[in-house]
Amino acid sequence: MKVFIGADHRGYELKEKIKSHLQSDYDIEDCGALVHNPNDDYTTFASRVATNVAETPGTRGIIMCGSGVGVDIVANKFDGVRASIGKSIEQVTAGRIDDNFNILVIAADYTTEDEADDMIRAFLETEYEPNERRERRLKDIEEIEKIN
Repeated sequence: MKVFIGADHRGYELKEKIKSHLQSDYDIEDCGALVHNPNDDYTTFASRVATNVAETPGTRGIIMCGSGVGVDIVANKFDGVRASIGKSIEQVTAGRIDDNFNILVIAADYTTEDEADDMIRAFLETEYEPNERRERRLKDIEEIEKIN
């Protein structure tokens, strides 16, 4: 599976650690930051990941910033993106099963490396389980995207 990953300066260190853990099992594309720059902006990296996920069916994304909120807001501006902040393995698993979310957001300032690893594994290994209600909701989201 292709996974796009990105982070600003506050998520940079965690992104680098996570990336090294995932490279043996997944096709990882780093959308930046490629160096630690305390003056960079999360909007750049969230946009890169969201664009790639939106344009490449079957892919997933992982983005990080300090609180997770900024990158989450940016990513959800892109049609076809369903991004969510991960809080626990259980919440991430439920989000994949129920909502087929395709970008996991990690709040780097509030998430340990082990917690991030666990949530990312749950995100990448859990499959969406479609049913009539879930499919109807995803179609509703697509319709909302069309009018905005």
